[in-house]
Amino acid sequence: MNVGILYSRIRKDEKLLLNELRERDHEITKIDVRKQTFDIAEAPAAFDGLDIVVDRCLATSRSLYATQFFESYGIPVVNSHETADVCADKVKNSLALEDAGVPTPETKVAFTKETAMDAIEEFGYPCVLKPVVGSWGRLMAKIDSESAAEAILEHKATLGHYEHKVFYVQEFVEKPGRDIRVLAIDGEPIAGMVRSSDHWITNAAKGAETDVFEIDDEALDLVERATDAVGGGLLGIDLMETADGYTVHEVNHTVEFKALDEAVETDVAGTVVDWLEEKATAADPELEVSAK
Repeated sequence: MNVGILYSRIRKDEKLLLNELRERDHEITKIDVRKQTFDIAEAPAAFDGLDIVVDRCLATSRSLYATQFFESYGIPVVNSHETADVCADKVKNSLALEDAGVPTPETKVAFTKETAMDAIEEFGYPCVLKPVVGSWGRLMAKIDSESAAEAILEHKATLGHYEHKVFYVQEFVEKPGRDIRVLAIDGEPIAGMVRSSDHWITNAAKGAETDVFEIDDEALDLVERATDAVGGGLLGIDLMETADGYTVHEVNHTVEFKALDEAVETDVAGTVVDWLEEKATAADPELEVSAK
């Protein structure tokens, strides 16, 4: 099959996928979104023959537009634009989880400094202020006092982009120095890991230590339900442990998996490519894919 890799930078995650695809003799079309143009009327000639496209864009805006274009061209893309749209925005993400009855941290959204301050005061200290769009734990703030809240809100209010005028305020969850990442395809876990750190942000990108997480029945149920809530696909579901069980604080749609690949014995890239082959043949039953 001919697999399009939509990217803006080739990281270790993409290299793992590319190596696996090459080992299976699949044709690869690398699409650098920074150099590509999209026509609203017809697909560019560079996309001829593509059986499936994998969105690995770093920039959210590019991911959202590009996935919509591929769907309009009739080319299967993972993840779908619907899933990307929900997962890329923390407000939409939280609403989807809440509407599906998936336990998720209490969250409030405000559009002015004054109402954001009211939300923070309702939570009490500490609480957390997050950007509505972002990854790797960037621009997240744990707010410990009224003076800190005032300073951070003032700073965000003076930034130019409208997204900074959306104040996403969340309860601070007292987790045991770690959180959990489960990589799943259409709700079926590939593998899980714990990310441990002395810092309150436990992202692997922030230097957290990783180890294998044995997925229990409760976590499995939440992974399936969270996946359904955002529209399915290749997803990273992030959970935290609380006194009342797990809570799902985020679902990621262009998920990185290099840290997971190093932490577990599972062939992560191989399992992902197995799924891509299934997706491509489901879209085109005449497509022949050799068994690994």
